[in-house]
Amino acid sequence: MPSYDFRCNDCGRKVTLFYKTYADYDQATHTCPRCHSTNLTRLISRVAIRRSPLARLLSDDSADDSVFDDLDENDPRTMGRLLREMGEEMGEDMGPEFEEVVQRLERGEDPEEIEASLPDLGDDTASAGPGGGDDDLI
Repeated sequence: MPSYDFRCNDCGRKVTLFYKTYADYDQATHTCPRCHSTNLTRLISRVAIRRSPLARLLSDDSADDSVFDDLDENDPRTMGRLLREMGEEMGEDMGPEFEEVVQRLERGEDPEEIEASLPDLGDDTASAGPGGGDDDLI
């Protein structure tokens, strides 16, 4: 149901008017419910953009970690699902190693076994510069 905010130019009150359809809004004579004036100015309202908990987690403006509420650290499938969602949310190709790790986690493979079978996993020392690259993906 569309709603619109107005300022009544006669009584000064801010009012919100509701319409069943956009066509009803277009055809209506907007009237202040307090003083019944039609001398109204439409106000521009804030726009809310709904984001997933994961998008809020990945953004710099939020510390919402509710995305981890249903994460079972003992179930590789949930870790795989979360990694897949994070990769999709970032909108970038995370590379073949990332995809392999996610697929294996989603199949239920043990993260430590995955890490042991991929000796170069997370080893980007050639491109990391000073200090190397010893961060693990999982």
